[in-house]
Amino acid sequence: MSDESAAEVREWFAGKLPGDWFTGPAEVAVDREEITVTGTLPAPGDDDPDQDEAEGGNARPGESPEARVRRFREATRSHRVEIAKEAEARFGRKVSWGAHCGGRNEMFTTLSVPVMTRLRQSERRVLDTLVDAGAARSRSDALAWCVRLTGEHAEPWLAELRDALRRVEEVRERGPRAD
Repeated sequence: MSDESAAEVREWFAGKLPGDWFTGPAEVAVDREEITVTGTLPAPGDDDPDQDEAEGGNARPGESPEARVRRFREATRSHRVEIAKEAEARFGRKVSWGAHCGGRNEMFTTLSVPVMTRLRQSERRVLDTLVDAGAARSRSDALAWCVRLTGEHAEPWLAELRDALRRVEEVRERGPRAD
């Protein structure tokens, strides 16, 4: 997916999500099959007294981050389903949801797509980066390559590779055009 298309998806969600759901802007990750929306809930003790408890806001005395995430999930379910249906019709991708709270990260829904195994979006993005960069011929080759070579220090290298791909795209855009 192009950076422009991903930016359009992010802007659309920024306009659709209620401002009181999360402590800041939601993280919206996009790939070929899925849009993942995650946001940060206030940790117990970090509450805004004006936040609407019906939307999963203020902590209850002794409430754990897990309980807060669970309450948010239940309180926002119908609204999240409405937003997801509209986004799926508009962008042709499934929508997954999650939340962060007090050091806990929980995904409510995720899409598993068969490649050689079922992979979550963050894992598919690794494969797609390797294919897009020419380090692998297919997702299948990229998966085998990842297992053998990337290990625990892959993310800094992949971030560098993504930056290099963006620079290549910028150079291509500035290059001569055949008219």
